[in-house]
Amino acid sequence: MNIHGKNIKIFAANSNPAVALGIAKKLGLPLSDSEVTMFSDGEISLNIKETVRGSDVYVVQSTSSPVNDHIMELLIMLDSFKRASAGRITAVIPYYGYARQDRKVNSRDAISAKLVADLITVAGADRLLTMDLHSPQIQGFFNIPLDHLQGITILAPYFKDRVDKNPDDFICVSPDLGSVNRARAFSHKIGTNLAIIDKRRQRANMSEVVNIIGSVKGKSVIIVDDMIDTAGTLCNSARAIMEEGGAKEVFACATHGVLSGDATERIKNSMLKEVVLLDTIAITPDKISPNMKILTIEHVFAKAIEHIYTDKPVTPLFV
Repeated sequence: MNIHGKNIKIFAANSNPAVALGIAKKLGLPLSDSEVTMFSDGEISLNIKETVRGSDVYVVQSTSSPVNDHIMELLIMLDSFKRASAGRITAVIPYYGYARQDRKVNSRDAISAKLVADLITVAGADRLLTMDLHSPQIQGFFNIPLDHLQGITILAPYFKDRVDKNPDDFICVSPDLGSVNRARAFSHKIGTNLAIIDKRRQRANMSEVVNIIGSVKGKSVIIVDDMIDTAGTLCNSARAIMEEGGAKEVFACATHGVLSGDATERIKNSMLKEVVLLDTIAITPDKISPNMKILTIEHVFAKAIEHIYTDKPVTPLFV
């Protein structure tokens, strides 16, 4: 692909090379040659093995666990491309880490989401492509163009076929008040009604279900969220929906499968019939439970990169 008289090149660091390779293949391109390793003291070592002068460079790197290592890999790659006179550098970050620290809750809290945004910009990114930021307002932390894709464009079609057969049997549920807009957009796409779980968070990664707003009795419920971390909240919600709400069965879907701690075991032993995740974060086989399904983001990101490179609007991919 060479439309502007400059080469397009897809590079990957170590967080999600399989997705980077899939994106490159969708674009009909090879994955560009680079190597990111560590020195014996833990410092990042980078070797870019081909010229990028004047090229339109896309660096695919989710800032997932180990978060700090992956962020440093990304920053060093961006800096390297800037110093090598790349024509334009786009940071492709399917999962943006530190996004949950987006405001001051207590008087001396850090706003880490803003700090990471500043680091990415200073390192050399000319624009950013990501999916389902934990808080949409993080887009305003960047002083460069940011394209914000939505996971429901992949997740909704997966459920729509089965919903279309018996639409009255299904209902979409937002796991908290903060996810209502996402769940409402999802329910609109698949043609169901919406219910909301009102919960109280006692501390990080710990919450209890307080009330279910809306009737889920006798319904097949689909819980929609942006990420699943420890899965404690999700599994508690599924239990409440089944035991207190009287639902027939519970599915769940989310864009980002963080799956920290005992998340996989919790999901495996929960009342969830199926949990559908996207591969914005590389999920190793040992973290995939029998009731888990992984869908790929490759085609959506490849299409977005194609639109960016050819100066076409990316907005149609958001909806």
